[in-house]
Amino acid sequence: MKNLYDLIIIGAGSAGMTAGIYAGRSRLKTLILDKDRAGGQIKITAEIVNYPGILHTSGEELAQTMQKQAESFGVEFLNATVQSVDFSQEVKKVKTSVGEYEALGVIIATGSKPRVLGFEGEETFRGRGIGYCATCDGEFFTDMDVFVIGAGFAAAEEALYLTRYAKKVTIIAREPEFTCAKTIADKVLAHPKIEVKFNTEVLEIGGEKVLKYARFVNNQTGETWRYDVAESDLSFGVFVFAGYIPQSAEYAGQLTLDKFGYILTDENLKTNIDGVYAAGDIRPKILRQLVTAVADGALAAAAAEKYIEAKKEQLGIRSEAGSSSEQPAAVFFDSELQTQLRQIFTRFQNHIGLVAILNETSEISGELQGFLADLTALTDKVQVEILNQGEDPEREREINATIFPTLALLDPDGKYTGVQFHGIPGGHEINSFILALYNAAGPGQEIDQNLLAGIRAVDQPVNLKIGVSLSCTLCPEVVTAAQLMALKNPLIEAEMIDLARFPEFKNKYSMMSVPAIVVNDTRLLFGKKSLEELLEMVRN
Repeated sequence: MKNLYDLIIIGAGSAGMTAGIYAGRSRLKTLILDKDRAGGQIKITAEIVNYPGILHTSGEELAQTMQKQAESFGVEFLNATVQSVDFSQEVKKVKTSVGEYEALGVIIATGSKPRVLGFEGEETFRGRGIGYCATCDGEFFTDMDVFVIGAGFAAAEEALYLTRYAKKVTIIAREPEFTCAKTIADKVLAHPKIEVKFNTEVLEIGGEKVLKYARFVNNQTGETWRYDVAESDLSFGVFVFAGYIPQSAEYAGQLTLDKFGYILTDENLKTNIDGVYAAGDIRPKILRQLVTAVADGALAAAAAEKYIEAKKEQLGIRSEAGSSSEQPAAVFFDSELQTQLRQIFTRFQNHIGLVAILNETSEISGELQGFLADLTALTDKVQVEILNQGEDPEREREINATIFPTLALLDPDGKYTGVQFHGIPGGHEINSFILALYNAAGPGQEIDQNLLAGIRAVDQPVNLKIGVSLSCTLCPEVVTAAQLMALKNPLIEAEMIDLARFPEFKNKYSMMSVPAIVVNDTRLLFGKKSLEELLEMVRN
């Protein structure tokens, strides 16, 4: 079945993506589903400074890195809303807004969402003065008064963050003291822009188009008081941090939940149903932090992998390395990328060619054919010729093919450009691949005339083999620079080699880092290189 996976992960937060990384690395065919873009709660966190090994980063940056890392291990991401699930059979079914998917195992990592308090005006003014994420909305209240509802860690932390923008921050806490660590509580109490009102609750907020007033009550004395926006201010803000609600409603009929709605698991994160696991903030736990979420994801994936492999053996399902030949059409290019590529292809000035020489014993050959089929479906500017190794020795000599399978780029006259790809141009290397096509078809990238003259002045044959990882952010720049040199000088060749697909090449040169550059099969260099540095390198 084309929509059958080894593992489906529901939720693309830090727990879900960590599970995906571990599952992908275990070579499980894995799909991560989420109705929103990847990241979950961390993508709205401005600063992350307590994650071991990382001194400082933003939640958005870390989320993007996690997604790229998961994708580098072959994990697929799909934006879709889960409508229903059926965990009653050995093959689990997940019905979504874009179709039904099946898997032998499922990890639920749907997390939780902010809890609303239900005071008068909360729903009416949500998004028009009422907020639940200071990082998202804080700047809208620059130089205004802001109220923060809550007494826990989130309320204290977000109140401190809001002091960057607000004229004054008032914390409304129904408790007689903070419920978070004393260190952060003391920091809040000492801040000159923060006032704290304990034993206080919000009764009502109101206004017309924006907030104009709020009423509060002291829950010990019963005394009420009212805040009215100053005449000089347009409005004010209220941020609610009163805990979270687990997103488990879709699973309540099949999985065991606690009284708060969190999914119960054993120490291996297995739920009451074999093959179904839960990870992250969807579980009851003492500490809800990034570090516990990623730990959950790793544990759940490890347990799921053992279950899935045992189930495959029981059912007689063969484990496959890499992508299945039964994947949906256009698996290599999602709809957004297809749109972008079509726009780029319309700019090509000439028709160009690709020659694929396949090796029947290699698992990559089938994938490469699928990749080329998807590519040519998007444009008629790229002509593809597919041969088997040994079928046309003359053609192999023309493109100097020594590593198989290979994909060689031809210029508008059908001549070999010196550019070859060994592997499937995915991950970050899709960029270098498309740039190579663009530079061969014209108009191509602009290049400094002095650099161009230097490239054309190279008068001895040069072969550059660049070992890459598809998750490497530095590799595409090196590959693109080498390819550009090859396109400008027929004596220069540039070959991209995916080390994960060609371990024998990696082992030959003992490569433990990328990008790795082999010059004329003898000299080995590592690290990011600019076009200028590559040119200087081939001259020496």
